[in-house]
Amino acid sequence: MFKKNSPNPNPEASKEQSRIAAGTLITGDIEAKGGFRIEGTIKGNVTTSGKVVISKGGYIEGNLTCHNADFEGKFKGKLVVQDTLTLRSTAVIEGEVVSGKLSVEPGATFNATCEMKGNIKTLSKDGQKQKERSA
Repeated sequence: MFKKNSPNPNPEASKEQSRIAAGTLITGDIEAKGGFRIEGTIKGNVTTSGKVVISKGGYIEGNLTCHNADFEGKFKGKLVVQDTLTLRSTAVIEGEVVSGKLSVEPGATFNATCEMKGNIKTLSKDGQKQKERSA
């Protein structure tokens, strides 16, 4: 009947979300604890411990560092996502990507180098320890 409050997987992130509307151009760096919904253009670096959503008309040129990202728009630069990067069918990514998990829908354009930062598990087989990487 009552639902337990599940712990926040990212306690540093604020529940607040900022919106950059279509037609808006921001030149410079942005730092925040909350999430972003970007429908306009940012030329600069964005750093947040929250989630970033880039809609179809959204564009970032620079570096983006965040916890999760969901792309429908365009990105050019270095993208560092601690957990999950989701690329929708309209997404266009160019540059360098470092992510924990990657989800790509058919139709997305992904012209980037990619490094996955999945968990490393130690397995024991016949008395020998082996490392297995999982994403």
